[in-house]
Amino acid sequence: MGYTDYFNFEREPFSNAPNDKFYFDSEQHNQALLRLKYSVDSDKGLAVLVGGVGTGKTTLARRMLDNLPIDKYESSLLVMIHSAITPEWILSRICMQLGVKNPDNNPLKMLKQLYERLLQIEREGRKAVVLIDEAQMLQTRELMEEFRGLLNLEVPDKKLLNIVFFGLPTLDAVMKLDEPLVQRVAFKYTLKPLSPEATKKYIAFRLEVAGCKASPFLDETLPLIQKFSGGVPRLINTICDNALFETFLRHGQEITARIIGNVAEDLGLVAFDLHPPVNTEENLDDLEIVFDDLVEGK
Repeated sequence: MGYTDYFNFEREPFSNAPNDKFYFDSEQHNQALLRLKYSVDSDKGLAVLVGGVGTGKTTLARRMLDNLPIDKYESSLLVMIHSAITPEWILSRICMQLGVKNPDNNPLKMLKQLYERLLQIEREGRKAVVLIDEAQMLQTRELMEEFRGLLNLEVPDKKLLNIVFFGLPTLDAVMKLDEPLVQRVAFKYTLKPLSPEATKKYIAFRLEVAGCKASPFLDETLPLIQKFSGGVPRLINTICDNALFETFLRHGQEITARIIGNVAEDLGLVAFDLHPPVNTEENLDDLEIVFDDLVEGK
């Protein structure tokens, strides 16, 4: 038996694996999607979304892709898993994703094939959209120039291709490798960590989706989860998942402040106002005092 059965959950509530059922439509995620969709629908060309590690960029990229119906959009999502890629590789993948059959090995001929395909999509009354996740991996000027060239594929008064970059804040420096591309950015949005109130709603939402009837997290744990996670969804998931497992191993029914503290210590996480980190046996009493102060809002 795992903790899912132990707590009578239908599924794990805090897995970091992508799952549409657990998409949390926070205010900022909703606003980001609205703006990105507007950028595409108005043919702005290039839009950029940046955020720190674990803030939900990939989740947003997949969500946006799901919200682009095939009858109105020819869309694709490319994930950059390493930096050793070439402009030719990017161009060929975009061609294949957008429906170019048998892309030519010659880049110029391939670009012509893409242009003809984009014109076909335009005649069908649809929009071509390419979403690039982990765009900070595009670390050469040649790659940035390639995307600038793709943005030049247009007809009078209208761009034929819309591109959306999703990446870490370092994407800003990468794009500056080609200053003219930076000037092409029509829209930019920055994802921030969740607020304490949003974190509380996020935890409650995921528990509800998992079929939880009553939250095992005591109220005192919520500010601690916020402190140790910094409001980053991925870290919230990791802390909560470990806390549920730890409580299961102890045959407990409630997640306490001490369990959250132990989990955070094991994960090497330090609350913003804990300095230096408490990780020795003789400091456990001091750690409990700090936890009490955090819970009481001191």
